[in-house]
Amino acid sequence: MLDQSQIPSSPLPAFGGPKREAAEAAMRRAWWPVARSVDLATPQPAILLGQRLVVYRTESGRAVVQSRRCPHRGGDMCQGKVHGEAIGCPYHGWQFSAEDGVVSHVPSMPDQSKRPMKAQLKTYPVIEQWGHVWTVLEGEGTDFYQVPAWDGVTFEWMAGTPLDSVTGVAVAIENFRDVAHFPFVHEVSMGPTPHVVEPLHVKREGLTITMDRPLLAGAGDWATDGNCDMHYFCAAPGIATITYDYPDKGKRVVVGFPSPMAYDHVMIFWGVANEVGFKGESLEECLRLEEIVYREDLPIAGALEPREVDWDGGYEEHSVPADLFTLNYRRAFNEFVTRTLAPAGS
Repeated sequence: MLDQSQIPSSPLPAFGGPKREAAEAAMRRAWWPVARSVDLATPQPAILLGQRLVVYRTESGRAVVQSRRCPHRGGDMCQGKVHGEAIGCPYHGWQFSAEDGVVSHVPSMPDQSKRPMKAQLKTYPVIEQWGHVWTVLEGEGTDFYQVPAWDGVTFEWMAGTPLDSVTGVAVAIENFRDVAHFPFVHEVSMGPTPHVVEPLHVKREGLTITMDRPLLAGAGDWATDGNCDMHYFCAAPGIATITYDYPDKGKRVVVGFPSPMAYDHVMIFWGVANEVGFKGESLEECLRLEEIVYREDLPIAGALEPREVDWDGGYEEHSVPADLFTLNYRRAFNEFVTRTLAPAGS
């Protein structure tokens, strides 16, 4: 039986000031992906909550995230070149250290000791994980995501093509975890699926939400590997995964992490992984099929009003038991904001 007490009440508790402003402030302290690792042969542009960034890899192999504007005359560092452990501006060739962003070379100056040492790119923390480069805008960042279902399993990863979506992070995550839209949005990729949603067995612990469901292979291309158990995992503010456990083939994974270019506009970074030795479809085929699913969602999610979850309660909404997972994600997101903005030591 569905435990109706698990469905969070609405509206969410207040946490000091307009809820949208609090959510955005907390998001600036969380980790977000800003580039695929495979793209770092050349400097890459990124935007995170309005902050223009450059992402690149040094000669030693280190991934770096820095502010994008050259402090000399405003050159776009994404058009520049990497020089060892520094990046050079495309306009006048000024080079800035990957370590701390301080100017390390000014080609026009015969005496480098007189270069303007206050000229500096802001340098952000970096974690490289699951085929992507992650950063945080303020502070050292909240705890990085851990997925218990992956403990002790070795995966081969492949990052998908990032997808531009005019939605906020919460709307994107809810779309990833919503099960009632399958027969209406994913008929091509998944084949016919039941309209009636079975009771959902959802658990929330702090910032994480989990759910297990069986996958009964349908007629869609997406289900060619047959029946399996699906382990849903989500953590606030911004990661959603499904681990498919095939009894005779092994495990495969799809993961999505929308990155907020603006509060209500994300770049969806995502990827797939197969357990080493997986006996089902190849990574390339899994990537192809999952991209079909993502692209089926884009026009529907992009037309939602509002574009981000209305934490301040200005829009009317009505929920049903099929919304249990997404409602618990909202509660987890609210807890993320409360924890992140709490005074130190409280």
